[in-house]
Amino acid sequence: MTARERILQRIRRGLGRDAASSGAEREQVQTYLRRHPRGPLRELSGDLAATFAARAQAASSSTERVSGMASVPAAVARFLDAQRLPKSGCVWPQLATLGWNGAGLALEPRAARSEDLVGVTGAFCAIAETGTLMLCSGPDTPASASLLPETHIAVLPISRIVAVMEDGWDLLRAERRELPRSVNFVSGPSRTADIEQTIVMGAHGPYRVHIVLVG
Repeated sequence: MTARERILQRIRRGLGRDAASSGAEREQVQTYLRRHPRGPLRELSGDLAATFAARAQAASSSTERVSGMASVPAAVARFLDAQRLPKSGCVWPQLATLGWNGAGLALEPRAARSEDLVGVTGAFCAIAETGTLMLCSGPDTPASASLLPETHIAVLPISRIVAVMEDGWDLLRAERRELPRSVNFVSGPSRTADIEQTIVMGAHGPYRVHIVLVG
């Protein structure tokens, strides 16, 4: 049992409930959600991938589109070469089998370390309305890979692009029985304007975000 599970178990006991949630309780939550429809949402028409790319670029991300996953390592290598960045760093273990070595990349499948300048991740899904990546943490998808390195490269199948954030949460509830430990939303590089209203990139995380759209 993980520390998270032990904490939640103690909370449930403090509320006078069983240690584990029952099917009836989960159905009660679903019933509540069904009874409370969404508020007004923006209607997005046309190509969601094109809309996402435009919004992501407006948020200072760069993008490239490739035909399939086999083309991803070469696309990552092209970007690193163009930016004169090192071809080493970390990659989500979920993406370890993509053949990075064949593209001249030394990416280790692990969480990020302080010395990593490049982190390559996937994404649970992406939101076209805002050009935002939705990332879920887990053993094969460590959150640090997108937060610690100066350069974050995300691999995104266009089939995982949804229209609005509400669709992203619906997809998460449909595909996973429980929420992950963390869900992070990435809308371009980290930035702040706290000092004299001057934009500073990379204030609290990567100052460079590149997205490889696949499909």
